[in-house]
Amino acid sequence: MNKILSAALLGLFCAGIAFGAEEQAAEAVAEAAAAVESVTVAEAAAPSTADYALFAVNNLWVMAGGMLVFLMHLGFACVESGLARAKNCNNILFKNTMTPAIGFLSYAVCGFALMYPGVHWIWNNWFGFAGFGLHLPAGDPIAYHNGEFTYWTDFFFQGMFAATAATIVSGAVAERVKLSSYLIFTAVYVSVVYPVVGSWGWGGGWLDAMHFHDFAGSTFVHSVGGWAALSGVILLGPRIGKYVDGKVMPIMGHNMPLVTIGVFLLWLGWFGFNGASALNAEPQKVSLVLVNTMIAASAAVVSSMLTSKIMLHHPDLSMTMNGCLAGLVGITAGADCVSVGSAVIIGLIAGIIVVPAVVFFDRLHLDDPVGALSVHLVNGVWGTLAVGIFSVVPEYTFKVQLLGAVAVGLVSFVSSFAIFFALKKIAGIRVSEEEELRGLDLCEHGGEAYPGFQFFVNM
Repeated sequence: MNKILSAALLGLFCAGIAFGAEEQAAEAVAEAAAAVESVTVAEAAAPSTADYALFAVNNLWVMAGGMLVFLMHLGFACVESGLARAKNCNNILFKNTMTPAIGFLSYAVCGFALMYPGVHWIWNNWFGFAGFGLHLPAGDPIAYHNGEFTYWTDFFFQGMFAATAATIVSGAVAERVKLSSYLIFTAVYVSVVYPVVGSWGWGGGWLDAMHFHDFAGSTFVHSVGGWAALSGVILLGPRIGKYVDGKVMPIMGHNMPLVTIGVFLLWLGWFGFNGASALNAEPQKVSLVLVNTMIAASAAVVSSMLTSKIMLHHPDLSMTMNGCLAGLVGITAGADCVSVGSAVIIGLIAGIIVVPAVVFFDRLHLDDPVGALSVHLVNGVWGTLAVGIFSVVPEYTFKVQLLGAVAVGLVSFVSSFAIFFALKKIAGIRVSEEEELRGLDLCEHGGEAYPGFQFFVNM
């Protein structure tokens, strides 16, 4: 009996083991099936190797473009300091060091959210705000901006553009503006005015809805900076000795080799400025943009040289250098939508008009040491209008381009004038006569750019 009971218990035990093993096997099969299903879903959701490779290439191109735009600040520093006198060189280099730093930080605080509000429009696609600071959107980072680049790539590239607009002002107000007032202006202008105006087109605002086209910033960067430069020049007044008894007295720059180096740095940086504004690395589009950029600048160099020869009776180096920059500014709005032949015409006209523009502003006693008004303001407007004349896209009309240029110009000038005027009343924006004559290097910074060298000047 005990043997029978033992056998029965042993049988039940073995059956239990078998049942448990069968249950565990079933669970294992179920888990394996679930794992296979999850892998299948993950593979379906994840981008293919080719898609991710394209995503990586697009990101790298836009980030590299941002780096080239950053390099342009060195170009601006060289051009501005070379066209100014040696006694102010240190001051100009200092401003051009502080400008990208303040501009990038200001843009991070609120500028980016003002320029690209997304769905957070407050007033009829004229003003929107997505909140202070930088906030990585929820969800798959590859899904950001149609899978072309990440949120951080977007901010990095756009932040470099923002600082460029303020740098344009630096050259026009050089040799007599207070450093502290300039830095405050830069922070306010880049934080508020530049991004709000830019949101009208690049942020999906009312100009974008009307098919206003500014590919890389003839309007939203260069003319925005140019209008601010004009307001600063008006409120500051000319440098001492620039206009005597109604006559224009040339104040020569101290280092033309430095100017030439600066122009070539800017020319190089412009390939990122325009090329990466495609916001992807699509070969056909990017290559056309780069060719148009190069050929417009080349045409402007030739036409500005010939124009200076006709008007000034000699081929002037500074005018030719500014002609190069004028051609680059002029093609910036339409580099993606005009033919190569049209790019040549745009560049030729830009190089021609920059020379009489310099003379025109001088006759109005608007003292611009580096020609920023003629390069960035005049040719920023010209480049914007050129889209309406030469574009191969029928939706980009001259009427809308003119409306955009006028609207952006009006708001930019009034806003920048108000900021400079407030600073003038509160803290002053111009150094004293003694400081200006002695030089801003010693008075603002306590040191010289060229210690041990003696420069002979007559003012």
